[in-house]
Amino acid sequence: MGTELPFFGHIIDGEEVGSLDGATFADVDPYTREPWATIALGGKADADRAVAVARKAFEEGPWPRMGYDKRHALIHRLADLMDEHADELAMADTRDMGKPITQAKHDVARSAWNFRFFADHARMRTSDVYPMDSGHHAYTRYDPVGVIVAISPWNFPLMLATWKIAPALAWGNTVVLKPAEDTPTSVTILARLAIEAGFPPGVFNVVHGYGPDSAGAALTTNPDVDRITFTGESGTGKIISKVAADNLTPVSLELGGKGANIVFDDADIDNAVHWAVESIFRNAGQVCLAGSRLYVQRGIYEDFLVKYKAAAEAMIVGDPKDPATQFSPALASEEHFTKVSSYLNEESFGGGHMLTGGLSEGWGVKPTIITDAGPDARVVREEIFGPVVVATPFDTEEEVLALANDTRYGLNAMVFTENLSRAHRMAARLNAGTVWVNCFFIRDLRAPFGGQGDSGVGREGGDFSREFCTEPKAVVMQITQ
Repeated sequence: MGTELPFFGHIIDGEEVGSLDGATFADVDPYTREPWATIALGGKADADRAVAVARKAFEEGPWPRMGYDKRHALIHRLADLMDEHADELAMADTRDMGKPITQAKHDVARSAWNFRFFADHARMRTSDVYPMDSGHHAYTRYDPVGVIVAISPWNFPLMLATWKIAPALAWGNTVVLKPAEDTPTSVTILARLAIEAGFPPGVFNVVHGYGPDSAGAALTTNPDVDRITFTGESGTGKIISKVAADNLTPVSLELGGKGANIVFDDADIDNAVHWAVESIFRNAGQVCLAGSRLYVQRGIYEDFLVKYKAAAEAMIVGDPKDPATQFSPALASEEHFTKVSSYLNEESFGGGHMLTGGLSEGWGVKPTIITDAGPDARVVREEIFGPVVVATPFDTEEEVLALANDTRYGLNAMVFTENLSRAHRMAARLNAGTVWVNCFFIRDLRAPFGGQGDSGVGREGGDFSREFCTEPKAVVMQITQ
């Protein structure tokens, strides 16, 4: 008789519970392609219950009224517990989506930092005061909005969930989180730790389930929800935006990307190659910020490709649970493998060819470099969300700006150059929410994060998260008579 798989339930009102109808689904490890856990499958009734509990906790519970100092202490206690349980949290993400364990541990550290940063930010941030000549005095209050629904993606299951949860909680809101159905376990562990940290019941709730006609749809259409924050595919973001409009529910949408990685001939080549590898092959390219369009100035193009190909082929591929593994041979799910592999054909290359890479065993795609693809090729125009990069030479600054901006996405871009003036010119003219110069994936949590066009609506981070998670209120007082 086989060993019973561990069960991960919803976290509602401070308790871990099954679905009201008892439904469950299997959580599959993409590396072994075998179920490793059983998950409660929520529907509309479970989602509605979670929202009702969060609403009651906001209206009647202590969380919005306990003050910044007490919330700060509880949130920091949660971050401490995350550090103590880092191995468990990291392994959950590795087993859920095949992320190499060393990268998963890095994600846990950044997730704990999200909580610490936003707890500190909310506690120490000042508000605006407006002296008036008319014998009046005006100032701004930043009050919590109420119930925030957070829908997080499967590629950074814990880190991107905490990016949404942390500011919402720090500013006194209650939260209902729906993780991606492929990666439900790390945030369940997180919610268990929140209970252990002493969070009041109903403040942080987790509901598992699917999107359409399931828990996700119920959460985004519930009129008792005050904000919706979503990270995921652009098409899904458009649907959420439409249904949220019926209730005039504000949304923050961080969607897809087709990042341009631009390398000029004066760049530090070794540094540029390093980041070109990280920006598309880390997490097997399952990153909205991926530098999937690589533009290299023609004078160094051939030499760059030689080094780039060698670096891609030198990555250590293996069991994602092995700390030495740099690249997992498995994409996050069979469905996603089917999508990514559909791009690995001559029709999608638009006249280009594969320099290295291709299909691997199981649900795997090797680090893949495509050259000579036409500007209208599918691999150039569409977000693949896998370890597939298209390399293209360019001659002039104006030419590469036109190429980089020729996309419906606008999430991020990278520029590698030792020319300071050029770096500033490029940063100003690239249509992107974030521009990295001579680096990638470096974040300051005070800075705005988000995209243009099909890459999203709104910004998060620092004061931008405060604006989304609070209702700024003007107070005007007469102080002389």
